Amino acid sequence: MSAGPDLSAQSAAPDTAWRARYVLLAPHRLGFLLAVVLLIAASLWWALVQLDRATGALGLPMGTPAMLTHGALMSFGFIPLFFAGFLFTAGPRWLNVEPLPVSAIQTPLLLQAAGWLLWLLGGLFGQALGLAGLAVAWGGLSWMAWLYAGLVRASRAPDRVHGKTVRAAFLVGSVSVAAVGISTLLGRYDLALAWVHTGLWGFIAVVFMVVAHRMIPFFTHGVLKGVEAWRPWWVLALLVGSVAAQAVFVWLGMVAWPPELARAGLWARGAVELAVGCALLWLVVRWGLIPALRIPLLAMLHIGFMWLGLAYLISGVTQWWGAASGAPVWHLAALHAFTMGCLGSLILAMVTRVSCGHSGRPLVAGPLVWSLFLLLQATTVLRVVAALPLGVSGGLLALAALLWGLIVLLWGLRMGGWYGRLRIDGHPG
Repeated sequence: MSAGPDLSAQSAAPDTAWRARYVLLAPHRLGFLLAVVLLIAASLWWALVQLDRATGALGLPMGTPAMLTHGALMSFGFIPLFFAGFLFTAGPRWLNVEPLPVSAIQTPLLLQAAGWLLWLLGGLFGQALGLAGLAVAWGGLSWMAWLYAGLVRASRAPDRVHGKTVRAAFLVGSVSVAAVGISTLLGRYDLALAWVHTGLWGFIAVVFMVVAHRMIPFFTHGVLKGVEAWRPWWVLALLVGSVAAQAVFVWLGMVAWPPELARAGLWARGAVELAVGCALLWLVVRWGLIPALRIPLLAMLHIGFMWLGLAYLISGVTQWWGAASGAPVWHLAALHAFTMGCLGSLILAMVTRVSCGHSGRPLVAGPLVWSLFLLLQATTVLRVVAALPLGVSGGLLALAALLWGLIVLLWGLRMGGWYGRLRIDGHPG
């Protein structure tokens, strides 16, 4: 008689299917998946907007000014969800406290994702819908900020500077999102955009600087043993102070200064930004940029941080150009060097690294991720050039938006496919 199938062996086979319940196994799974969904939705919508502007073929409706819808989404939409996945995974280790269960952060994260999707729909079909979504998203963000603040309050770790700085940044973010909604309700879209930029620099950028200061030297030292994990406190002060100053510049730019005083301000701001840009480029070399280029996943971190210094140099040059020529300053060139080049690259690098490590995969950037990262660098250059007063700017802008959409779609599908599956090494989490 032939032996039947080994049912015990079959039942012990690992489950490789994507299942929604597995998303709730760890904070990074839920936060990163929601962020990826929102990132793809926001990016593909913006690509369609730019295509419509370039061709007029789609006739997309606009319930709220597209620039405001886009700016708020790309600043406050998916990035805080990426923060949640990281901070509620690594944050408790930083602070030496017990991590929160996924059930504790599930509702505020879902509120943010749902609220920002409604904000996107409101950008198309009606401002009232968008503002309702913004209120929901603000509630989720404030709730998440309160939960993270509770971890900081409970901590007795010797080093709580990073945690406290992030806590302060979340307060700026919550105030900024609320102010965007109030300004939009009052029809003051100029103020709403100012608050978007305030939150971008005073909240999003500050958190990125804290994470960069803590993690880039640490990751580099862990891979390149000859490079020390060098991160003195004055470097953190430089990083946080430089981006926080940009939030102040937002409001100084809202003032109608006398022409001579405005020109002097441009010269002074340009000088400061050029000096900061040079210091940041020196810092990325000091942190090990050159040896890191041999290892793609590590190189992604350093190249992303390098864009911060380049953004300051671009901004400084454009400030001086405006002061010398009297022409408008090309703010969007430096802004997108920062948002696409720095933040976009760091998101790809950090989220890929965390996702690899917490799915049991090797800490490497495979051919797909590395190729997408290189394409992102080229796309960032296109977007920066498109912000300059050139005759082909519209076409370059549409091309950059389409390429960005393609990059985040392919990368998001790869990452999202991991979050609903069990770890390949069989470990929990």
